This record gives sequence, structure tokens and C-alpha cells, in this order.
Amino acid sequence: MAAKLIISCILSLFLTFFFKPSNAAYNVIDFGAKSDGEIDSTQAFLKAWAAACSSVKASTIYVPTGRYLIKNIVFRGPCKNKIAIQIKGTIVAPTDYHVIGKTGNWILFVQVDRVSVIGGTLDAQGAGFWACRKSGQNCPVGSRSITFDWASNVMISGLTSINSQLIHLAINSCKNVIVRNVKLIAPDESPNTDGIHIQSSTGVKITGSIMQTGDDCISIGPGTRNLYMSSIKCGPGHGVSIGSLGWGVNEDGVENVTLTNSRFTGSDNGVRIKSWARPSNSFVRNVLFQNIIMKNVQNPILIDQNYCPHNQCPHQASGVKISQVTYRNIQGTSATAEAVTFDCSPGNPCRGIILQDIKLTYMNKAAATSSCKNIGGMSSGVLMPESCLYEG
Repeated sequence: MAAKLIISCILSLFLTFFFKPSNAAYNVIDFGAKSDGEIDSTQAFLKAWAAACSSVKASTIYVPTGRYLIKNIVFRGPCKNKIAIQIKGTIVAPTDYHVIGKTGNWILFVQVDRVSVIGGTLDAQGAGFWACRKSGQNCPVGSRSITFDWASNVMISGLTSINSQLIHLAINSCKNVIVRNVKLIAPDESPNTDGIHIQSSTGVKITGSIMQTGDDCISIGPGTRNLYMSSIKCGPGHGVSIGSLGWGVNEDGVENVTLTNSRFTGSDNGVRIKSWARPSNSFVRNVLFQNIIMKNVQNPILIDQNYCPHNQCPHQASGVKISQVTYRNIQGTSATAEAVTFDCSPGNPCRGIILQDIKLTYMNKAAATSSCKNIGGMSSGVLMPESCLYEG
């Protein structure tokens, strides 16, 4: 009997010391967060982050069901191990848009590695800010809802963001980011509420996501490389846009971009490349748009190298060099008679543009048209509208 007891004790000690739980868990409630959506929980979230970031074990930060009022917050790395932020509730911004609108970012992650944000909802309550912008008042700069700067090996999964003041999700100077099954929602008249903006980043993958915004569903800025997008539902919004590029002379370019198996519904644009008409060393190359359905989309296929919003027109030739762009198996309906528009730079004509199996109709008739300026490439397969490309 004594021997069995000794063996049991030894086994218990063995299990305790050698099979401890591998993850550390931190609940924001335990750090003072309140789930009523009225009491400021910013410091509680920061304390939970500090505990997780300093843990030598992999950590999980839990945000339970409820509403949590958060002001501007920075989650700063590097941390000692990977961190998962599991959100069951809703994180809300103050109703006074000035509170989060002064700094450019509401929720900011800086220099983190192996961080996951899973589930939950962000509500930036941006309506007041949009109204200010539309009225022409003296407004704050506004904030992106969630931003990752200089981060690596990040995953954002199952997150919903609504009513962002500006961009919903910004990815800047990052490596290896996965975005999957997110919903990014703002009214179609809300200004500059891009779904996802990527810039100076490599190895970003976006899949299975819904974006209904007042600006680009996805905007792709300078320095973006190896971007893969699949199963995107866009609209309303301004489409998936590379650019605008070429505002600066020594601006980085965009290369190795794929968008596939996606749908655009009622958006202002479909797949768009846009650059300013001014000197620049920037470029766009090795881009594939394929297996895309357009439904009542204005400008389904567009290259605009005379981009000129708000009449801020440089009236020069764009220096951005666009090459090796393929449009394959794009079908559906255009809301405008001209379904394919290539307005390339007279100083740097587009080269290596490929159209293959394009079937876009206008008002359910085969009456859509195409327009080409300063462009060379090749066409094959079914082409509706008729291709205007010349070999080059």
C-alpha cells in the first residue's frame, strides 16, 4: 500500500513538472476590464498584453462576450513568445470621434512577431467623423481601426470591423501576414474607409473575406511584394486597387500580386491599377487577375495612369512602368458601356498586358466596349468586348 502511494506521488510530481500546460492564459476581466461598453478598459487591455508579452510561454489573451470601451492603444513588441488574442465580444471606440481620431491609429501593433487576432468585432463608431469630413469642418486626422507596423508572422482570422473612421485594417512594413475570413463593413458613402491597405510588405495572404466599404476593398501601396488574394467578395466599394502609385520620384513598386476566385458586386471599380501623371521610378509587374465575376460593376477592368482625384492633376506623363499584367477568365456585367479601359502613360507605355477569356456585357447585351492608350500585349480566347490591344 505504501509502495503504491509512493509511486502515485512520484507520478504526480512527474506530471506536474514535465507536463505543465504549455500556454499561459490571461483574461482581460482579471485585469480590470469592464464589459458594459461604458467604462474605459484601455489600461486593463495593456496590462493583459504586458503579462502575455513578458511570458516565456505561448500566451492567450481572452476578451469574453460583452462590449469593451477602448481608446487609442498600442500593443508593442518584441515579446518573448507567441500571443493569440481570442475575442468573443466587441471592442468599441468612444462615441466622441475626437478621442481616437487624433493619432491616425485606434488599435496599433508595433514590432510584434507570431501574434494572432481571432474572432470578435471592432466598432470604431465612425459616423460622427464621416459627418465632420463631409461638412468641411476642422476635423481630426482620423484613425485606422487596426494597424500592424513592422510585424512578422501575423494572423488575423474571423475578425469583423465595422464603422471604421478610415482604413479598417492596415498592414505596413510587415512580413508573412495571413488574413482570413474577415468582414470589413462601412456604408458606401463613408469616405476613405478602405477595407485593407497593404504597403511595404512581403508575403501577405488574404482569403475568404467580405468587404463592403466607402473606398477600396483592398488597396495595394508601394513596396508590396508577393501578395495573394483569393475568395474575396467586394462591394460596395472602389474595387481592388494597385495604387495610387507614383506620387514620389523614388517610390518603390509593386510586384508578384495575384487575385483569384473573387466576386465584385455593385462596386465603382473591379480590378484597377492607378498612378499619378508625374515622374517616378515606381513600377507594377507580374500581376495576375483570374477567375473573377463582376456583377453590375463600373469599370470592371481599369488601368488609369492619369489618376486625378479632386482635380489635383499634375498633367505630366506617369513614370510608373506597368508590365506583365494578366487578366484571365473575367466574366459578368458592367454598369458602364466601356468595360475595359487601359489609359497608360505616353512616356512609359504598358507592356506585356494579356487578356484571356474575357466576357463582360453591358445591360445584359454584348454591347460593351474597350479603350486602349499607350499599351501593348496580346489577347486570346473569348473576348467580350473585343480587344483593343496591339501586339507588344
